Amino acid sequence: MSHETAADFIAKSTIKAADRSHRRTINFNMGKYNAAVPLGKQQFAELHLARERAKNLKWKAIETLDAQLENFERNISRRGAKVIWAEDASEALREIGNICAEKNCKTLVKSKSMVTEEIHLNAYLEEKGIESIETDLGEYIQQLAGEAPYHIVTPAMHKSKEDIARLFAEKLGTDPSLTPEQLTLVARDILRAKYAEAEVGVTGANFIIPDIGGIAVTENEGNGRLSCSMPKTHIVVVGIEKVIPSMTDLALFWPLLATFGTGQRITSYNTIVTGPRQEGETDGPDEMYVILLDNGRTNILANEKARESLYCIRCGACLNACPVYKNIGGHTYASAYSGPIGAVITPHLKGLEEWKHLSHASSLCGNCTEVCAVKINLHELLLENRHEAQEDGYAPFAEKVAWKLWKVAMLRRGMMNMANGNVKGRLINSIGKSWTRHRGKLDFPKKSFNQQWKEKHG
Repeated sequence: MSHETAADFIAKSTIKAADRSHRRTINFNMGKYNAAVPLGKQQFAELHLARERAKNLKWKAIETLDAQLENFERNISRRGAKVIWAEDASEALREIGNICAEKNCKTLVKSKSMVTEEIHLNAYLEEKGIESIETDLGEYIQQLAGEAPYHIVTPAMHKSKEDIARLFAEKLGTDPSLTPEQLTLVARDILRAKYAEAEVGVTGANFIIPDIGGIAVTENEGNGRLSCSMPKTHIVVVGIEKVIPSMTDLALFWPLLATFGTGQRITSYNTIVTGPRQEGETDGPDEMYVILLDNGRTNILANEKARESLYCIRCGACLNACPVYKNIGGHTYASAYSGPIGAVITPHLKGLEEWKHLSHASSLCGNCTEVCAVKINLHELLLENRHEAQEDGYAPFAEKVAWKLWKVAMLRRGMMNMANGNVKGRLINSIGKSWTRHRGKLDFPKKSFNQQWKEKHG
């Protein structure tokens, strides 16, 4: 199975890397992002200090994760919310299914949430005969297209406005010449009606806040607030790593997430939810459930080196900076989490043997580490994944042999000198077929530097 997954990744990468239309669209959309982010960064007097402080706060939260989560459960339960611990995706889906069955749910509205993409919630609800509606505009576009999100923050980044106009015309019968503003109004009219119909609303959470027993949701469209307040039942699905120590830390994390995610100083809607509607309140759901999802995160927690990847706040900056992601696109990764952060965490969430190839899909240029909002050493973690795969015996036989031969040769100057010119060229070009398949052959000088130095200086 691991060979099939890797082969499928390589095949999709080859096709997408040659798609010039895709590259034009991505470069255009990322160009707008690159123009906005420097403006957003201007709000920080000491940006590096802010990032370092955020990393330290996440370190504190993750190192005390058990106590933080218990504190969160205790505090939010006092206001009537029910906390459910889900060890894996199947357990989380089963709990959601039970809640929906109890509420006789026919329609469910869902705000943008990568963790629900991780557990494939929409497909599960469809099997149960429940209509699940994505209410984030980008996610709604992707749902109409029958596609998974392309990007952690901007799900439909790979589509041009013409692509979306054609999609709406095909699926909703609209005029294919509608402008982006008109298309947005069409989607809004459709989605507003769904909020009123839905028995259940599902959201994710950008942050878990233990000291007050709340979850924080960040968005730009208001659909998250509607999804958690209009239906009578609100279900939160959130990964256990989303903890921050205190509500006061939002003053740092909200601007960081906004700036590194979209270039904004602050997102349009920032909401803290601390339970269902309380006595005397007029708005909000009757019931609130919080599903704390593990699904492999404790595997990362147990790994002292990989643990740092749990600091991620899902801003998507590393995707926008990665030269590999910009060439092969988000869908090629075949995982909810794409780009550098996806290449780091997916092998631990889904299994290193089958998904180790993602950690090789990197130039190791370090740009992902450079732009990370919380200074995760992403390129070093990619190398660590490769090392762990080799240590666990998952490296291909040909790779092991090639490195052993290289080691023998590199430790013997005479052998290196003997293999110059055509001999070295034939050897390297035959071993490195994955390189030469799409590039010119490698040429080597007939004499090594060592030989030339001896001839010149004696």
